[in-house]
Amino acid sequence: MATHASNPPPSQGNGSRKVHIADTPITLRNWQKHLDWLNVTMIILIPLYGCLQALWVPLQLKTAIWAITYYFFTGLGITAGYHRLWSHSSYTAHLPLPADPYAANKGLFYSHFGWMLLKQNPQRFGRTDISDLNEDPVVVWQHRHFLKIVLVMGLIFPMLVAGIWGDLWGGFIYAGIIRIFVVQQATFCVNSLAHWLGEQPFDDRNSPRDHVITAFVTLGEGYHNFHHEFPSDYRNAIEWWQYDPTKWAIWVWMRLGLACGLKEFRANEIEKGRVQQLQKKVDRERALLDWGVPLRDLPVWEWEEYVQKAKTRGLIVVAGVVHDVTDFVDEHPGGKRMIQAGVGKDATAMFNGGVYYHSNAAHNLLSMMRVGVIRGGSEVEVWKRSVKEG
Repeated sequence: MATHASNPPPSQGNGSRKVHIADTPITLRNWQKHLDWLNVTMIILIPLYGCLQALWVPLQLKTAIWAITYYFFTGLGITAGYHRLWSHSSYTAHLPLPADPYAANKGLFYSHFGWMLLKQNPQRFGRTDISDLNEDPVVVWQHRHFLKIVLVMGLIFPMLVAGIWGDLWGGFIYAGIIRIFVVQQATFCVNSLAHWLGEQPFDDRNSPRDHVITAFVTLGEGYHNFHHEFPSDYRNAIEWWQYDPTKWAIWVWMRLGLACGLKEFRANEIEKGRVQQLQKKVDRERALLDWGVPLRDLPVWEWEEYVQKAKTRGLIVVAGVVHDVTDFVDEHPGGKRMIQAGVGKDATAMFNGGVYYHSNAAHNLLSMMRVGVIRGGSEVEVWKRSVKEG
């Protein structure tokens, strides 16, 4: 079987290139080698333990309020920090404040978090310039101490806060493990739900979509079609009534002097994208309708031929196009006599305002009766041509 040049088979023998596990099929014998066990532990095993413990650990009201509050602020750390600040540089944050890896075509589960559970071949990763992040002391420090931060701020800190009212274990389970689990799932929805649910008002060449449900789940990241078209905009939702608490938080930080340089795409360019997408939608719907025989496919008649045929058929000419109104004479809203007055003649002036200015619907209906076009365009043009030739 032929092999694509862009993906050659590994060479054999001495100096052979080792095949990455991600490039081999998953089988019953090697499935455990395909798993990224650190991510499996963080995303599956620890949350599963927390959910099981919740069956025996009662949830106190104060702990529930604390867990929800902490969920909101840690969620903002992801949406306003990791995503809009560090991934897309949509604003500048002062010291007190802190690439979308999706594959919707591989299924909802894979794009949600399946891609994180499986080992990925780094050779297949897209390239991007992260020199600015490598030079950011906050990012470098966080990257170096990531697991310690997860342990302290993700589990110990929320547990100690709940300990103030005597609920250390509840804080560990609900404000710690289960909150992390919910934040994770909400974050993963940006890669899955935001590419499956909703409309595409700005572009439909890729999978991102806008939907209010995804926005509520992801603290405003659900207007993903807009974000992919205008990634440097600090907003995801541009309408005042659309839910985007991350946008509001960044705006408040700007007012407090904690953020600056908030980037917004020009309204004119945003509207261009919206109008172009609307036009594509209209064009698709238009293609489904019958607009009559195209003018280029109609036979060309001489004026004399038209006049002769009109003696036995209800033919009229409007704007150089011959229409057969034989079956429409009795249905004409203006009366049979009025339409018969134009048979065998040039009825352009009559149809386009000489007697009555017809509606758009009338023009569309008339187009369904086209049977030919007049060489020269109309009676007057034919007469002018004959005089010139004579």
